[in-house]
Amino acid sequence: MKIFCVLAVLLSQALLARAFESRDADIAFNAYNAHFYAIGNNGFAYFKENTEGGHSHFWIRAEQIEMIEDAWGRTHSDGARQRVQQAINGFIHGHGSDWTTNRFNDDIMWMTIACARGWQITGNNLYRTLARHSFDAVYMRGDDNVLGGGLYWTTDNRSKNACVNGPGAIAACLLCRICNDDSYLEKAKAMFAWERSSLFNTNTGAIYDNMRVSGHVGHKTYTYNEGTFIGAADLLWKLTGDTNYFNDALLAANFTCHRLSRDGTLPAYGSGDAAGFNGIFARWMARFLNDAHLWPQFYRWMSYNANAAWHVRRADDLSWQDWNWQTPGGILDSWNCSDTVVILQVVPAERPAQ
Repeated sequence: MKIFCVLAVLLSQALLARAFESRDADIAFNAYNAHFYAIGNNGFAYFKENTEGGHSHFWIRAEQIEMIEDAWGRTHSDGARQRVQQAINGFIHGHGSDWTTNRFNDDIMWMTIACARGWQITGNNLYRTLARHSFDAVYMRGDDNVLGGGLYWTTDNRSKNACVNGPGAIAACLLCRICNDDSYLEKAKAMFAWERSSLFNTNTGAIYDNMRVSGHVGHKTYTYNEGTFIGAADLLWKLTGDTNYFNDALLAANFTCHRLSRDGTLPAYGSGDAAGFNGIFARWMARFLNDAHLWPQFYRWMSYNANAAWHVRRADDLSWQDWNWQTPGGILDSWNCSDTVVILQVVPAERPAQ
């Protein structure tokens, strides 16, 4: 049975008059790079923290690399492939190849995903090695039987969170594929099973944020946790053929559409770590829609958000994360502007005929 995502609002006249086009994804990506992408000595690239300079920090930098990988996924261009290599090499130059001094297990999982995808794009075996070793290190220090399994958020071992178990399951699925090693599939199943049993509302599709070692559940819901749950479920469905994973992904997708989206628009989270949450959601949601041939059911909503993101851009083609308001002038954070770039890379300008 087809599940339709019904919007609560009509598209504005401005959005109806000028829907985003394929070339707009290039414009947004190029504008972002012009303002935030920098190449240092020896071709090592990094992302500026904001339009005035600085350096984006660990996990945000990993997700900005994924943004380039999204652009490559759309274009398969040599330029995007080169940027992937420059950015990963720049990350290694800045952070080394052993990231275990970072106490945040989720930070390392984000970069593990970026490296695994980087290997798929470039074939550089160093990236696959880094992905494997980093995942193994986090899994070894973060997994135990407290609360029935799952990974701890940090080395303090105070809570187990969606933000590490969803990405962890995605990383393990990717490693299963690129290393041809089914032990990672078993780890992905275990992390997903814990998140599903502990943080997933099987009636609504909500992904709760965390469970503390006391057993207390933090019931906040965020688009990026919905997105990584959908991404993990999609990858597990494709790897195993088990349609229960498909059903879980679909339930979470509908929750984000109907419950988290205000008047059809993905929520604005403001500045800070949450500023890029919607880009992460869009990435994994789009992959699920591609794999499941569900664009007809969700395209109106997804393209509405892509249109909204592009519509609020300012004259230099930077667009911030609050798609209900015009992007302000002055200094902008790079992370704050990444959502728009990602959604334009992963949502096609025309509805796929699926």
